[in-house]
Amino acid sequence: MNAKELIARRVALEIKSGTLVNLGIGLPTWVANFIPEGVSVTLDSENGLVGMGGKPPSGLENWNLTDAGASPVTALPGAAAFDSSVSFGLIRGGHLDVTVLGGLQVDSEGHLANWMVPGKMVPGMGGAMDLLNGARRVIIAMQHTAQGAPKIVKKCTFPLTSIRVVDLIVTELAVIQPSAAGLVLLEYAPGVSVADIRQATEAPLIVSENVREMKLVQNEVPVV
Repeated sequence: MNAKELIARRVALEIKSGTLVNLGIGLPTWVANFIPEGVSVTLDSENGLVGMGGKPPSGLENWNLTDAGASPVTALPGAAAFDSSVSFGLIRGGHLDVTVLGGLQVDSEGHLANWMVPGKMVPGMGGAMDLLNGARRVIIAMQHTAQGAPKIVKKCTFPLTSIRVVDLIVTELAVIQPSAAGLVLLEYAPGVSVADIRQATEAPLIVSENVREMKLVQNEVPVV
C-alpha cells in the first residue's frame, strides 16, 4: 500500500462509534473508506454535509455531492446538507468530537502550519483555523517528509494555523503525541525503525517506554 493509504488506515483506528468527525481536504478524506467494521460514526464535511459516506464507485459520481475538496462522495441514509453558516456553527460551537487535518509542518510543541506556503498564492486559511480551535480532538494526517525535508520540525517556518496544539500526528512512519515534555513517539510503522524515524524528523523525539508497531485497519469495508 502507498503512504497515504497507510496513514488513512491508521487514523481510522482513532474513529470511535457515536462521534461526529470532520475530515479535512486531501489525505484526511481517505479515512472515510477505512472505517473499521462495527464502528458507527457520523462524518462531517466542512462545505455543509453531515452523514458523508466514502467514495462512490466509478461512474456513479454525483458532482452535486462532494467533500470540501470538491471530490465526489456518497451520503448515508439520514444525511443532511446545509449552508456554510450552519456548518461553521457546528464547528465553532464545539460540536465536533474529532477533526482530521492535513499538515505542512508540525513543530516540537505540537503547533500546526497547514494553510500557507510563503511566496505562493493561496486562497486563504479556509476553515482550518475554525476546525483546529473548535474540535475537541485534532488528529494530523500527513506524510512525514516533503521532497526529503522533514515536516515535523523544531519550529514552524510556515505561518501557524492556531496557537492550539494538536492531539496526535499520524504519518507513514510513526504515530507521535505532543506533550508538555515534547513529542512522544508511540508507534512505528511496519518495517520502520526508531532510528529511521529520528533521521526523518527534525524535532527531538521522546521514545515511549511502550513504543510498539503500528496497527492498521485491515478491512476494506467503506462506510457506504
